[in-house]
Amino acid sequence: MNTLSSTVKTADWKAEKHVPVISATASVKPGVPFDVEVDVGKEIPHPNTAQHHIVWIALHFVPEGTSTSIELGRADFSAHGASLSDASGPAATAPSARFRVCISAPGTLHATAYCNLHGLWTSASALAVD
Repeated sequence: MNTLSSTVKTADWKAEKHVPVISATASVKPGVPFDVEVDVGKEIPHPNTAQHHIVWIALHFVPEGTSTSIELGRADFSAHGASLSDASGPAATAPSARFRVCISAPGTLHATAYCNLHGLWTSASALAVD
């Protein structure tokens, strides 16, 4: 039987449109708020149609020396250009999210994104606290 972790995909975001890209400073002050942006399709745009789209992005933090994931935030995308006619609808939500967070220990940021056709994708970024 497959485990969920065996189905999670990763790749170089410069060559694969499904990988969530984490943009954040590499080092933060303990307890001081900072912004983390997560984008899907940073180099190669991901489609955003009713047939093929990013459903959600989530951001987690794993403190150094632990195996516990803390969910920092989640963004759901519900507008994908759907329409009652054959034409594209008037609105779509781009797969990008900004999270304002406070971290007090070093660890790793993990972003996940779910594509309705191609499943779950992830990336990670180390975070130092000084």
